[in-house]
Amino acid sequence: MTATSKSAGSSGKAYRVVVADDHAVVRRGVRALLEMQPGIEISAEATNGLEALNLVRKLKPDLVVLDLTMPEMNGLELARAIREENDTTDMLILTMHFSEEVAREALRCGAMAYVLKSDADTDLLAAVDHVRHKQPFFTGQLATSMAENFVNDSEEVEGAPSEETSGAVPLTQREVDVMTLLAQGKSNKEAASVLGVSARTVESHRNHIMRKMDFASFSDMVRFAIRNKIVDP
Repeated sequence: MTATSKSAGSSGKAYRVVVADDHAVVRRGVRALLEMQPGIEISAEATNGLEALNLVRKLKPDLVVLDLTMPEMNGLELARAIREENDTTDMLILTMHFSEEVAREALRCGAMAYVLKSDADTDLLAAVDHVRHKQPFFTGQLATSMAENFVNDSEEVEGAPSEETSGAVPLTQREVDVMTLLAQGKSNKEAASVLGVSARTVESHRNHIMRKMDFASFSDMVRFAIRNKIVDP
């Protein structure tokens, strides 16, 4: 069964998303979170992998949010099939499975983000925002190790890390942008206005940065930003 939503109420071209999960409550939750974001449109929902593949072929969405365990075709099989046919639709894995090995395989299959369902409330909006800007996002404890091994436009490359993960700051450019604005004293709402996202997305990025960098407090993040010359003292 496919459910199509109304367009997100924002100017310009909507960022179109297909949500694929065999649990209706998960699809509703993802829809509710994403439709809060400016410019995002939930184009359709799929209840199994094969249905999702057919929807991608028909709609050519910007993003597919997909589960790993679905009837007809599992998430990894779906990701491979999408990538073989389509190099414009990005993929975000939303799963209950915490496994670096599985996350790496998802990456090899073409996914750009890997989020645990248990972290969706704090991480999903940040993950979508990263993917919209063609940056990887990996949930919780996977974040640093996975980001450091992300290689753009290559299945497997042994070599220099990407620009976003090189050096002493294992953060993507988007995370650096958020940290910079917050460390400069801007509120979540003010930072959101600068970045063109919702305040909740900024909060999601902030929570992810705090966990990723093991900051105990916001003051720790500010000191880190000053020490690494991300902001001026």
